[in-house]
This record gives sequence, structure tokens and C-alpha cells, in this order.
Amino acid sequence: MSDNGKWHEERDQRGHAMVPATPRDVVHVRVGSFILMFLFAFAVLGLLTGAPVLTGIAIVLAIVTAIDMALAVRRQRRRGDGEAG
Repeated sequence: MSDNGKWHEERDQRGHAMVPATPRDVVHVRVGSFILMFLFAFAVLGLLTGAPVLTGIAIVLAIVTAIDMALAVRRQRRRGDGEAG
């Protein structure tokens, strides 16, 4: 931590950030959060229009997406060795 209270990322010899996450895991989390936003909208739309099939599909897909995101975060924490993927 520096004097002003902010954290600095470690860098390798080429200047790349050294983080415990692989690009694949980062993509899973970022795209998953984007998908969850739309699935929530579809679920609400299904509830408002009285379409239980649309609501059910959106909820099931949201659960699958949340599990995928949780597994990606778990892989990131398990790596923890500080080298970029």
C-alpha cells in the first residue's frame, strides 16, 4: 500500500499486471453479470405479462449463470499464486 492509501498492482518484467485471475475467469464473471441483468428483465417481463414459461426459463438460466460465475470466482481464489493467466 502506498502513502495515499491506494493499492498498487504488481507488474511483471514486461509491464503486465500480475493478478490471480485468468482471462477466462474474468470473462465468465463479466459476461455472466451482463447476462444476469437481461435475465432479470425477462423474468420481470414474464411476470408482468403473465407468461410463466418465459419467467421460468429466465429463472433457470439465471441460476445456471450464477453457478457458473460462482465457480469462476472460486477458481480465481484457488489460484492465488499471483501470476497472470
